[in-house]
Amino acid sequence: MISVNDFRTGLTIEVDGGLWRVMDFQHVKPGKGAAFVRSKLRNLRTGAVQEKTFRAGEKVAKAQIDNRKMQYLYANGDQHVFMDNESYDQIELPATAIEYELKFLKENMEVHIMMFHGETLGIELPNTVVLEVTETEPGIKGDTASGGTKPATLETGLIVQVPFFVNEGDRLIINTSEGSYVSRA
Repeated sequence: MISVNDFRTGLTIEVDGGLWRVMDFQHVKPGKGAAFVRSKLRNLRTGAVQEKTFRAGEKVAKAQIDNRKMQYLYANGDQHVFMDNESYDQIELPATAIEYELKFLKENMEVHIMMFHGETLGIELPNTVVLEVTETEPGIKGDTASGGTKPATLETGLIVQVPFFVNEGDRLIINTSEGSYVSRA
């Protein structure tokens, strides 16, 4: 059990029979009344996001999530196959369980699979990934002065807004939490 006063982003807790990851939290001390913690939680099983308020000092159960390093191998219909790098065990995850993460996955990419008592919850991507631009409008000399952006389609099908100087074939660093352009690789 941990106190809600010890919340930090990324912490996994068990509340009301569900597994939740703390996405954001804020300690509030109103002028009148007791202090409380306002939090934004994401359900690891369903992906639903919920805002929940806890009384200051309230105790919640900390969930013990195992992160196993695995390699993404290939898609088999709507199932996606991952292999454990140490034991060579393979697991399959349905596309519906990793819908958001598929936008960033390439074959042979290493990710962390989140497990809770043998149940596979999903995958945890690295903070950034390097993807190649497959389609975008060509940049015109002088366009960079305005600081505008244009859409670019990446090798995984993800569409991001990029600066005008980015061309087809460029390798870009993409932020996985926001799905946004960071820089050229």
